[in-house]
Amino acid sequence: MLRPPDAGQDGTAPAAPHHKDIMTHSVHTRRSVMRFVSSAVGVAMAAMLVVACSGDTNKQVTGSNGAASTPSASEAPAPTGDTIIVEMITDETGSHFKPKEIEAKKGDLIRFTLTSGVHNVHFLPDSNPGKSNLPPMSDFLQLPGQTYDLVVNLAPGEYYFQCDPHALLGMVGKLEVEG
Repeated sequence: MLRPPDAGQDGTAPAAPHHKDIMTHSVHTRRSVMRFVSSAVGVAMAAMLVVACSGDTNKQVTGSNGAASTPSASEAPAPTGDTIIVEMITDETGSHFKPKEIEAKKGDLIRFTLTSGVHNVHFLPDSNPGKSNLPPMSDFLQLPGQTYDLVVNLAPGEYYFQCDPHALLGMVGKLEVEG
């Protein structure tokens, strides 16, 4: 006689699992999930640490206390001109840079200052065809008062930048480097 695969030795259906068995399975499942999540969080934190420590020679991010975090001043080109403040804002009108259009000369320092929201600055190659020496994407600024300093070291011309998560919402800007 053929038995269904889940039938017991005597051909009858197996007994329903006991409440204790269900609870034990549930506890083991939760522990497995927690171990997986803990591992994933650990890997993500390690990756963020690597990215955060990679540093870049064109940028400097400072905390709300004004202390530089990366890179050291000796690595970044020293500003030789004016300091231009650009606010990064999220308010009732949306997310935007203020001012949205900037005129600068080589050697000027553009200080992107977080007012509200979470933002970054990115000069995408797609938005700047034919341009070279574009600054790399900045870190995400998360605390009001944090800054991203960019020493203008670009050839004369127009450069377009954006906040990656808010670009489609209109958080874009233009930097015109004068000769």
